[in-house]
Amino acid sequence: SCTNSSLSDLAAVAAIVSGKHVAEGVEAAVSPGSRQTLMQAEKSGILGELIRAGFRILESACGPCIGMGFAPNSGGISVRTFNRNFKGRSGTPDAEVYLVSPETAALTAITGVLSDPRTVAHDIEKNTKNFPVEKWNSLREDNMLIPPLDPAAAAQVAIIRGPNIKPCPNTPELLDSLTLPVLLKTGDNVSTDDIMPAGAKVLPLRSNIPEISKYTFERLDTEFYARALKAKGCIVIGGENYGQGSSREHAALAPMYLGVRAVIVKSFARIHKANLVNYGIVPLVFEDPAVYEKLSLNDSLELTGIRTSLENATPFTITRLSDGFSFTAKNDLDERTRKILLIGGLAAWTKSGGQ
Repeated sequence: SCTNSSLSDLAAVAAIVSGKHVAEGVEAAVSPGSRQTLMQAEKSGILGELIRAGFRILESACGPCIGMGFAPNSGGISVRTFNRNFKGRSGTPDAEVYLVSPETAALTAITGVLSDPRTVAHDIEKNTKNFPVEKWNSLREDNMLIPPLDPAAAAQVAIIRGPNIKPCPNTPELLDSLTLPVLLKTGDNVSTDDIMPAGAKVLPLRSNIPEISKYTFERLDTEFYARALKAKGCIVIGGENYGQGSSREHAALAPMYLGVRAVIVKSFARIHKANLVNYGIVPLVFEDPAVYEKLSLNDSLELTGIRTSLENATPFTITRLSDGFSFTAKNDLDERTRKILLIGGLAAWTKSGGQ
């Protein structure tokens, strides 16, 4: 994984497994944090020791962390050094996944049971000397990087797209007034995996937004895709910490493609809120969290003076059409964020010169 797989992490693992072997009945794998880390591990002897000890070496890429390969068996137990263990994240919905340090994972792989690496602290200190990481820390290998062309040559480059690669959809123009139905009301701690599932079934479609959008919110509402297509524009209501988890832009891009124009919640996870802005979806936070309980699925809400609120940094006003119930949402957006929303998302803002 890109998390907990630096050269020093791999050196600690190699020191723990030195002279030992992965326990019977246990499968162990390592995903070096980068190509450079992999090369450094090879030069310092770490890679060979891990292979000898029975570890599989996986590609330096998004893999088991996001459910792409090395999925546990049904009901299986997996000890991982990643930073996510949401239900189903490993690729197996009923797996029991424990997040641990590299040292804990290494010793657990050797003993076959969850183990405390402090019991082998002496071995770590002694054996780490066998892997001279300091000698190779400065190793750089950039021959995979393609130098940029001059502007004239770059203008002649043709982008080759296979049948499953589609252009990124444009964000819609932000209107000053929107009248849209609430097509989804979620609870607290909705993750980006809940919004857009990961794993081998869905991720191959990441370059095809029309196709990947079919899985949007499927964990929460299997009919969302069909209802969103029919509505041609909608609002999502959420609880606390909406959008927690990985900073996956598809969790904003696919809802945008399906017509989600605003998300109103008690609170956002920071990175997902920024991603919503990037794709022109207005992120709104209830001034009064109690309003959440008063809103229901299929309520028709009217947002008025949206552009005025963004231009003047004033709160947003929302009204339910069925009974005239009105409430406000915070405008806690900084100036740059407001400009991005006004122009229709980050791509449009960047094309305009980013001013």
